[in-house]
Amino acid sequence: MILTFADEQDGERRRKSASSPDSQGAHETKPRKKRANTPEVGHALRAAYQQTINEDIPPDLLDLLGKLG
Repeated sequence: MILTFADEQDGERRRKSASSPDSQGAHETKPRKKRANTPEVGHALRAAYQQTINEDIPPDLLDLLGKLG
């Protein structure tokens, strides 16, 4: 079974309503907020990723993977 966020009819309905002239004023868009330039978040994510990569694979999992192959 494949799960999707929206079916084809829903997507078609959205495309039609977005292109209709009367819907132009119906949805007011808010100006986007600017993101703060915080390199600390990027560094923290990279460090967490690197720690995960450097972790050893548990022997039980290696044994299980060996049985699959």
